[in-house]
Amino acid sequence: MPETDTEPTHGSSDQVMIAFDSMLSPPSVPRDPRSVTLWSALPGNLAEVFRPGIPSLTDEILREIQRTIPALAQDASGIVGRSVIDGIQQAIAQFLDRLKDPYAQQGDRAQVFRDFGVRELNGVPILDLLQMAYRVGARVAWRRMAQTGQRAGIPTQTLCLLAEALFVYIDELSALSVEGHATAQAREAGVLERRRRQLLEVILSGRRPAEITRLAKAAQWAVPERVTLVALRNTDADVAEAPAPALDRRILVDLEGDAPCLLLADTDRELLETLDDCLPGWRAAVGPAVPVAEARESLRWALRTVSLVAQGVLPDRPVTLFDEHLSVLWLMNDPFLASEVSKSALAPMRDLTEGQRERLSTTLLAWLETRRSAPEIARILDVHPQTVRYRLRKLEQLFGGALDDPDVRFDIEVALRAQKVAAARVAAQSKAGALRRKSS
Repeated sequence: MPETDTEPTHGSSDQVMIAFDSMLSPPSVPRDPRSVTLWSALPGNLAEVFRPGIPSLTDEILREIQRTIPALAQDASGIVGRSVIDGIQQAIAQFLDRLKDPYAQQGDRAQVFRDFGVRELNGVPILDLLQMAYRVGARVAWRRMAQTGQRAGIPTQTLCLLAEALFVYIDELSALSVEGHATAQAREAGVLERRRRQLLEVILSGRRPAEITRLAKAAQWAVPERVTLVALRNTDADVAEAPAPALDRRILVDLEGDAPCLLLADTDRELLETLDDCLPGWRAAVGPAVPVAEARESLRWALRTVSLVAQGVLPDRPVTLFDEHLSVLWLMNDPFLASEVSKSALAPMRDLTEGQRERLSTTLLAWLETRRSAPEIARILDVHPQTVRYRLRKLEQLFGGALDDPDVRFDIEVALRAQKVAAARVAAQSKAGALRRKSS
């Protein structure tokens, strides 16, 4: 065959620069007149030199792949086996088509190799098999092309460039299969996430165990005996735009509903320690552990807890545990009832001034909680012991012998604790309002 005049030269100021067009993006004509693509640097009539050997080359590549990759040989007559034959033919034909005309419209010549990355075969990772098959195919194809090229009198420099084009092409095929595999994995992950959100909704709806079990299998989640719900509150306006948090797969997640929450097995409570790091921009409140059928009850108390954090009644922490604030949750669960208890239990202090009631209430609560002596209570309140003695005598005058009754003392302590919690909430709301006015 005649030698081509497009051979790249070396060592001169007019050196031709080789560009690498790719199936990974649409080919385009190079703009720099001194630049050519790797494909256009090769003579187009090379394709016709190798085209007659496509059938025998396909057979040779197939035999070598089946010999060196048993997993593919086992399915030689099946769907995957037929796909391998088709893939070999497509790869060879498209390689020669690009040699003939690098800029010809060839449709979606990449899709067949993306599709390879989607397949599965007997539990063996398909990408591992494809990488091996591509390498085997490239080795056999180059050996055949080198032999055919030498017999046809193709210059060594052109054969070297042809080898470079072949192995660049094989790298492209491999990248396309990886891309197809990643796309399929992402699609499957999206389906799985939807199933897991649906499972969480079904559990919280209190439906029958059989339906939960069926959905759990589809969502690849093992149903435990007891679960814990975690209520979430968004504290950062930008968190909605942030990527989904990387939470453990044992946790069911819903960050998009009206009541964002998590669900996990009670046996996996150690995962709660990771929430602070995994959920920046969120506040979490952990509800009680309950049977699966009572998951809504756990969520109810978790939501109540995170609400009290938002109101300033409970400390503002990244993660708040329900069972560390039971008395506050109990007192705040029914504000009307707490108010009625306070009116009745604290009636003897009704006619005092606000300042007197506050001072005596603080001292009385400290005494009820500790039952310590005046000097010890004074240290707790950071006042003089004589001040405490005066207040205790005043309380004896107001309540009389009622303070000796355990039931009365219980009601008074409940009333004083409820009063303290309510005061904290009012103070937090006032502070939040002041901050809003200042920012506006």
